[in-house]
Amino acid sequence: MKTVKITSIVAAPLLGESPKGGWSAEIKPEDSVHTLIAVHTDAGIIGHGSVFSNGGLVEAALKVLEPLYAGENALEPERVTEKLHQNTFWMGRGGTLTHAISGIDIALWDVLGKALGQPVARLLGGVYRTRVMPYCSVLMEEPGLMRDVAAKAREDGYRALKIGWGPFGRRNDTNLDEAIVRAAREGFGEDTRLFVDAGGSDAYWPQGLKWAIRTSHMLKDYNVGWFEEALKPDALEDFVELRKQSPVPIAGGEVLTRRQSFTPWFVRGAFDIVQPDATKVGGISEQRRIAWMAEEFGVRYIGHGWNTAIGVAADLQISAAMPHTDVVEFIGGSAYVDGLLTEPFRLDAEGYLEIPMLPGIGVSLDPEKVSRYAPKWKSIFAA
Repeated sequence: MKTVKITSIVAAPLLGESPKGGWSAEIKPEDSVHTLIAVHTDAGIIGHGSVFSNGGLVEAALKVLEPLYAGENALEPERVTEKLHQNTFWMGRGGTLTHAISGIDIALWDVLGKALGQPVARLLGGVYRTRVMPYCSVLMEEPGLMRDVAAKAREDGYRALKIGWGPFGRRNDTNLDEAIVRAAREGFGEDTRLFVDAGGSDAYWPQGLKWAIRTSHMLKDYNVGWFEEALKPDALEDFVELRKQSPVPIAGGEVLTRRQSFTPWFVRGAFDIVQPDATKVGGISEQRRIAWMAEEFGVRYIGHGWNTAIGVAADLQISAAMPHTDVVEFIGGSAYVDGLLTEPFRLDAEGYLEIPMLPGIGVSLDPEKVSRYAPKWKSIFAA
């Protein structure tokens, strides 16, 4: 099989159950922020991808990109998507076009795996693990409710938890910040892994370097595994200083796109943990390059593609192919994660997720389930 030609690429925006993100300008369930992608081919193989962006923007991006991908070889994901990047620099590099290319790239890897009968992890170079621990990602709440939410995550079988956004850092109340973290630790238990995400990429994030340094020392007292997005996402020099002074590891990078954007952060030593998002950074091809670049700088790679079941599936495949990726983000309870697949993700008795070793990204979308959230669902299952 030398060539499998792309016949069309279509988008299906997800609507109706968009989960809260904790943003100051909160999205509504009916808002479109996540979009499924399907690559159709002349061999009848369909690859699925996911984009972290508004469905209308993704559909417009596909029209712009169509002359570049029409008739291309779907068995060559890195070459094809790099072609899309290289020919659209001046149209909005890093924005909607890059996000849309991310979904195309994931879908092309899915096609390649299905055509060869191999999981993407093996095509990326080899399988280091066949299961990985998900950390349940939840929003921060007032202390009383936070304790209950953390306890519920423990009851559901999770052994790692990330709390983020919400009132933390947004009320200039350090006592409240600590009370929230204390409640989460008490509810989740001392024998578990706890991470904290300030949500500094929110609009008009109010806190700066001194708050972040002081807060990092507080987090050490609760055995927090990392402090994520403690500063505005472009504050490179502040991140460098925070990492020097923080007693807990510093994480970030989820809003950066394309591998080139990550280079100065690695060179300057801004992160202990880097968290690119495959559904917007450029797909699996770009994610792999960033992950290996991080490896060379001694930075741990942890993916951020938590937003749909396809994003999780892509992260699982990459986590299998990287030597030091021991956790993946997982937003339990989201319809777009739990309610799209023929075989939903399930924790094992030790709080791990099995990494599917089936061809492609290893999961299958269920047409009936997808139809509940995607009015254009038919287009991603049949050309």
